[in-house]
Amino acid sequence: MVTILLVEDNIAIRENTVELLEMEGYGVITAVDGEDGFAKVVEHRPDLVVCDILMPEIDGLALLGKLGKYPDLKKIPLILFSSKSQKSDIKDGMDAGAKDYIVKPADMTDLLSAIKRCLENTGKV
Repeated sequence: MVTILLVEDNIAIRENTVELLEMEGYGVITAVDGEDGFAKVVEHRPDLVVCDILMPEIDGLALLGKLGKYPDLKKIPLILFSSKSQKSDIKDGMDAGAKDYIVKPADMTDLLSAIKRCLENTGKV
């Protein structure tokens, strides 16, 4: 089973997204901020990370940068899932190494399509 780590500080968004991903057959691990997310990546080595940007402790871009310092963790694809919607925000996220960037609120089919693309590119699907 493919395992996705969802890093999201908003409880409602986290719970709704977990429900959607589980209905699609994914195993889901959650983290409440970037610091918790980093610990969960190290512990569980998920197949993919879906991460908010605006969070306490370590934000999504900082988490992406921190993962990039470790060759084995850098290989795990990360999709940014954020309300930051300016073109410059999206460019910054993609330049930082995100595999995709989905703007919230989003049609959840967009998120599912991004997840599928990332997993296909890594040979996990």
